[in-house]
Amino acid sequence: MFDMDVDRRTVLRAAVAGGAGVGLAATGLGDPARAGRPTDPAPRKLRIAILLFDGIAPIDAIGPYEVLSRIPGASVVTVGKRTGPVRTNDGVIALGVDRTLSQVARTDVLLVPGGDIRGVQADPDTIRWIQRIHRHTTWTVAVCTGTLVLGTAGLLRGLRATTYWNVRDQLAQFGATYVPGRFVEAGRIMTAAGMSAGIDMSLHLAAKLADERIAQALQLVVEYDPDPPFDTGSPGKAGPELVRLALELLGQPGPR
Repeated sequence: MFDMDVDRRTVLRAAVAGGAGVGLAATGLGDPARAGRPTDPAPRKLRIAILLFDGIAPIDAIGPYEVLSRIPGASVVTVGKRTGPVRTNDGVIALGVDRTLSQVARTDVLLVPGGDIRGVQADPDTIRWIQRIHRHTTWTVAVCTGTLVLGTAGLLRGLRATTYWNVRDQLAQFGATYVPGRFVEAGRIMTAAGMSAGIDMSLHLAAKLADERIAQALQLVVEYDPDPPFDTGSPGKAGPELVRLALELLGQPGPR
């Protein structure tokens, strides 16, 4: 019987053996000269926190999780206002919050997904927590409308950023400049366009946190090899008629 876990480990071991160690030195995983020394301290885990909230778009969190959680040395925790389940933006799927905001004081990577973010934007506790956490992160990243949450926290002023195509005009009110693209890196903030773009961003982030060979192996692990049957994945490619239809499917009025 095919063992998926064994296969994933085999892919990652091959990547490391092929020379991926240099980029992992920050976590203590990539220095062969130090391996096996009994006096060496255990390497520190790479801490990744994913904010969860009622109204979340599940792929915004799960897509990046599938990539980032498999970086060697990574430790992922889900964070929210309360522990337990939160419901997705359609109310169908529940995702679990492991830690409350007060239980997570620092993290190396903070990921803010999108979805129906109005409750998050209106919650001062969550916004203040994002501001505090960001002071010490290596990377603060957002997917889709999660970018607007970073804007609400005042983290995008003077920066280039991207977000979901239907809310891109809102970036200006936060002092950010919209840039079309799957993801945008601006200092230690990284933002991704809608939903599936979070996977692209996460692979790029994995290369930053580890190295390109690890990121390439992770792309294979999640078999991310997009070959969509249509070429309508952006407003410019889709055209006005499909934009109107997409907005109807989102439950929003289309342009007149």
